[in-house]
Amino acid sequence: MVKTDVQNSQETQNTAPKSYERTEEKAANTAVRIVKQIAGELQLKASQVQTTVGLLDEGNTIPFIARYRKEMTGELDENFLRDIEERLNYLRNLEDRKLEVLRLIDEQDKLTEELQKAIEAAAKLQELEDLYRPYRQKRKTRASVAKEKGLEPLAKYLLKQPGQGSLQDEAQRFVNEEKGVNSADEAIQGAMDIVAEQLADDAKIRAWARKFTQDHAILRTEAKKKEEESVYEMYYSYQEPLKKMPPHRTLAINRGEREDVLKVALDVPAERIHEFIGRQIIQGPSVTRNVLEAAVEDAYKRLIAPSIERDVRGELTERAETHAIQIFAANLRNLLLQAPVKGETVLGVDPAYRTGCKLAVVDDTGKMLEVTVTYPTPPNNKVAEAKAAFRRLIDTYDVSLIVIGNGTASRETEQFVADLISELKSRKLKYLIVNEAGASVYSASKLAQTEFPDLDVAERSAISIARRLQDPLAELVKIEPKAIGVGQYQHDVSQKHLDESLKAVVESAVNHVGVDVNTASPSLLSYVSGINSTIAKNIVKYREENGKFGSRKELQKVPRLGAKTYEQCIGFLRVSESGNPLDNTPIHPESYDVVDKLLAELKQELAGIGSAQLKDLLHQQEPEELAPKLGIGIPTLRDILDSLQRPGRDPREELGTPIFRTDVLQIEDLKPGMELQGTVRNVIDFGAFVDIGIKSDGLVHISQLSDRFVKHPMDVVSVGDHVTVWVLNVDVKKGRVGLTMKQPQ
Repeated sequence: MVKTDVQNSQETQNTAPKSYERTEEKAANTAVRIVKQIAGELQLKASQVQTTVGLLDEGNTIPFIARYRKEMTGELDENFLRDIEERLNYLRNLEDRKLEVLRLIDEQDKLTEELQKAIEAAAKLQELEDLYRPYRQKRKTRASVAKEKGLEPLAKYLLKQPGQGSLQDEAQRFVNEEKGVNSADEAIQGAMDIVAEQLADDAKIRAWARKFTQDHAILRTEAKKKEEESVYEMYYSYQEPLKKMPPHRTLAINRGEREDVLKVALDVPAERIHEFIGRQIIQGPSVTRNVLEAAVEDAYKRLIAPSIERDVRGELTERAETHAIQIFAANLRNLLLQAPVKGETVLGVDPAYRTGCKLAVVDDTGKMLEVTVTYPTPPNNKVAEAKAAFRRLIDTYDVSLIVIGNGTASRETEQFVADLISELKSRKLKYLIVNEAGASVYSASKLAQTEFPDLDVAERSAISIARRLQDPLAELVKIEPKAIGVGQYQHDVSQKHLDESLKAVVESAVNHVGVDVNTASPSLLSYVSGINSTIAKNIVKYREENGKFGSRKELQKVPRLGAKTYEQCIGFLRVSESGNPLDNTPIHPESYDVVDKLLAELKQELAGIGSAQLKDLLHQQEPEELAPKLGIGIPTLRDILDSLQRPGRDPREELGTPIFRTDVLQIEDLKPGMELQGTVRNVIDFGAFVDIGIKSDGLVHISQLSDRFVKHPMDVVSVGDHVTVWVLNVDVKKGRVGLTMKQPQ
């Protein structure tokens, strides 16, 4: 059958894309716009963003891009790369949502050209949802009920604002007992409900009211039961401008409200908002003016204010959570990158009262040698028996360092260990208190059960405590990051966002250090660029079945470790047993031929890597002059020269080792002005907690960190820093110590 021109025309119309639907050309234009927007926000070149987006879309990981694609991105670091990735995902999701909103409105036959342009121009998800709000399917409302009663024409009459006539007479026309409109006043009320909902759904009005609330609202809190004591007492009668609320205070108030201790409200100058809304619809004197003014007040109080308050407080909370997660992430990275303590046989102690102190000896490679239990603390107080057990382990395994977890009974155990050390002066023993946060989480995990199936939970914990000193990174990656207590309000934030951020931090730290593929656990390997948990287990299984890896190339034999994964991970894996010394460096195999050219240029051999002569020669090279000869980018050549000068280097070794102790300090020993050495344990918005060797860490308030103005404590100190502090004040009853880093005059 031959189709007519009319039929062809109709089919074309039916199959033609809508004006808002995504075509290849539109998708390309959108991609360019997104790149330009991200570049503008982050103050980067569009070419840098475009290249990064391309690399991410190809499946490259951020650690890989940051380390091995520096020339392509203009040497963007991981922070910039993650910012690009985050904004890219947000803006792409926003574009997808725009298409969905346009489709939903179009299906209602309500999509105008003006509305489409407004939706396509929306820069934020909130702005887009405001535009969609009038078209969203609603549950039954006062306005929808009024429309069912046929009062929409009366609402339009109100908005026409006639200068003459009688509103009562007009409303009388809509009285209809069958529809449930029993009087003119009821009809007017229904029409007002329709107008109020229209005002509440107006995107311009909502945006203005939201911004005004953010700028002018006062957040007030009060106690639900003032007579009850709680940690929230400072908020029992409290107020502060919303826009000045610091993140930690926002999260504290939220928690108090969630625990039903505090009542929280926003105090907003409503009259100003009434005036603005009124100006949008009220044109002057009319017979409906008074009713419209009442509708404006009702729209704000009943419909706009509660919604805007939720939005504004939601945004405030989101900013506070983002800040808290950033603090946690920075603290976690510094903790993970603590210098390992090598060459020490360690006795780990998991202290307790009733169940006794669990002891575990591990050699300098972290191998468990023996576990046992003693009872030096109350209520057992078997001190002599415990000393005999400690002495036997110390003598048998030549223990040089004792590590005590900071949990229950840690200070009594510390006193016991200090006394023991004073009796064994000839052995030159030292001890250290370590943060055992997360040790119990690891000990009860399937991973710990697999690693030590014959030990109980507490014995595994003692091993973890010992190992986290020897190699903090290798041990701490076995623990869920949020269980490592170096944050603030980590239980009050979005757990999904927290998990994503902390996983990125661990991934960054692991790849920064590099991993020995012949000793690494599946937990550690799973954080290496491109390697998932399945491939990590396959690597360990292959190693167990075939012996140690003899080269990087051998990893290509591991099941499911394909070409892309190999490219992403191999530069971060070390094979110290390899016959090729480059396999024990961060140099990627794709650059091995460049190294060959470099050594030929310098008339040196591969076997000379690590020698003093080659180090000196490499140090003298000018990357800017040498790079063109070797056909490589300057940033990559710099990395190669650095790696060849220090093969097998652990970047953590440049950091200071922990402060070891031989004697215990009591809070009663402290006096104002006393000078002490300490280790920063946690950094939060209002200061830093420092371990000075007593039961509780001392607080250096932000005002006491430096003689100069400090915007945030992290500008001055980081977790793991060794600092000199002076005692400011001591509260023995509460166990609190105030410290300062300002040297007394």
